[in-house]
Amino acid sequence: MQEVIYNSRNKIYKHPFGGVKTDEYVEFNIDILNTVPSSEVYLVYHEDNSNESIYIYMDKILSYDNYNRFYCKAKFDISNLYFYHFEIRDNGLVKFVGIKDNISTIGEWLPEWQLTVFDKDFDTPSWVKGATMYQIFPDRFAKSEKFRPKKSKNERKMHKEWDEIPEFIYDTPDYKANDYFGGNILGIIEKLDYIKELGIDIIYLNPVFESPEYHRYSTGNYFNIDPYFGTNEDFSLLCKECAKRDIKVILDGVFSHTGADSIYFNKYGNYDSLGAYNSPDSPYYDWYSFIEYPDVYESWWGFSNLPNVNENNPKYTEYITGKDGVIEHWQNMGCSGWRLDVADELPDEFIDNLYKTSKNNNKNSFIIGEVWEDATNKFAYGKRRRYLLGGQMDSVMNYPWRTAILEFVKFKDENLFNERIYSIIENYPPCVVNSLMNSLSTHDTFRAINYLGVNEEVKKEDYSKYILSEEEYTNGKNKLIFATFLQFTLPGIPSVYYGDEVGLDGFSDPYCRKTYPYGKEDFELLSYFKELSNVRKKNKKDLTSDFSLFYKEKGFYSFKRGNLLCGINLSDNTVTINCEKENIEFSLGKIEKNENGYNIYPNSLFILS
Repeated sequence: MQEVIYNSRNKIYKHPFGGVKTDEYVEFNIDILNTVPSSEVYLVYHEDNSNESIYIYMDKILSYDNYNRFYCKAKFDISNLYFYHFEIRDNGLVKFVGIKDNISTIGEWLPEWQLTVFDKDFDTPSWVKGATMYQIFPDRFAKSEKFRPKKSKNERKMHKEWDEIPEFIYDTPDYKANDYFGGNILGIIEKLDYIKELGIDIIYLNPVFESPEYHRYSTGNYFNIDPYFGTNEDFSLLCKECAKRDIKVILDGVFSHTGADSIYFNKYGNYDSLGAYNSPDSPYYDWYSFIEYPDVYESWWGFSNLPNVNENNPKYTEYITGKDGVIEHWQNMGCSGWRLDVADELPDEFIDNLYKTSKNNNKNSFIIGEVWEDATNKFAYGKRRRYLLGGQMDSVMNYPWRTAILEFVKFKDENLFNERIYSIIENYPPCVVNSLMNSLSTHDTFRAINYLGVNEEVKKEDYSKYILSEEEYTNGKNKLIFATFLQFTLPGIPSVYYGDEVGLDGFSDPYCRKTYPYGKEDFELLSYFKELSNVRKKNKKDLTSDFSLFYKEKGFYSFKRGNLLCGINLSDNTVTINCEKENIEFSLGKIEKNENGYNIYPNSLFILS
């Protein structure tokens, strides 16, 4: 028999589940086998980066079978990350209870449990919960012929055909990322009814500010829309047209660096400004860190076209987050929030200021951070980050779940999937869990259909020429359907990367940034996305409720969301579940009602109510 039983994911042993608020009592129970001497039992915890431990005596409250149960409660006054274990004492002998292979175990210096304590006043905007997002890479989504781009300050090339392959280093000597397809704001406006029909509540736009490169992560002027994308007035019109359809617009905030070709740095003299590269007397000189002036300077990951800024320089902070600064300017134009590019590289103080300014301007603005790992225990640049404790971000890009979903659908390991899902739900504040940006593809990853459909290794230099076979496309599409089902039913905000809904393929950057495939859409796949969106809206209350595992076995996983029971069967076997649900809200494949529940046939998915 197990010597100790403690499960932080079971409310019998820890309540409330998951992250907790400051000043909120947390109850702990641990069961100890009665053959283990235990005259005293303690909960032992400490704040992150603290050597001082707090001991709380646990009372014996009941005995059952061969176990004694010990209980205590604790309240945490400071928002922070905490770590805890238990100690069993008897006649001077101390036994340490920690985690081993996700099971509570007696041992020496085992890993401890994590407890996230967030500010009691922290909450995320109510309009976000239950929403669905559509991510648009501006140059590649839609091109209105009504728009004529203004002449740019820098060298730019325009593709002749919309469906050409993006340039890259493998096929373009002296590649400069300046090949454009001409997607523009008016094009997005013309597609808003399509976006609305897809069930979208939020549009997230990759960078739109003036920049010499198609991706626009090398900002030239934070206060101007890029001339190949539109005008500031066009952006304001987009926000107004979106508002008519109850759609919010989120912008990409690139604040860790600027472009070398910008009014701030002006390395190539394309701007009528005294840039930091031009003179130490530049008003922007102190924004940057020069090693040997002017040609050697700190830059983002060594790319000389992306000089780093000192975000905590008072002048820069004021420029971005001050009165009439960048944040206020675009929110006043209709922007409802920000996705913070490379959030790990932004200092805490800068994020604090940005969050405060954004919320003061609009208390319901929405701040998402680009964080690729668990954001509660992330270490970046030598320090633990406090992104989700309150006062910094409302949400993060949920890459851990992208990995969890895609790998489960591809490899069918339900135990690994369950661990990955629960790890985030347990560590994050509940208000964040329901606001997570859940993507299957993004501008920085393989398209999901490629990851799921292509099983052979493809060399990077062959990415541009690779065409999915009919078998690969069908395989990827079928798996994408299952992955999207999980994306739309797990907690958080499903974020559809433009084109995924119609089968757009592509390997990593820049091929995941191909143009929307007008005239080549997979309308069967599109119909599935629309149906899922409708089901999501119809069951919004349930799909913003708690998540809990219902039943799992090899290749099969089911879970509860409010009054709904959701699940998928990826196995080759029919799985029988016992439940009292009467109605099938949504299904694909074959599901058959039996006397006590349902038979779920291979390659089927369902939502029961």
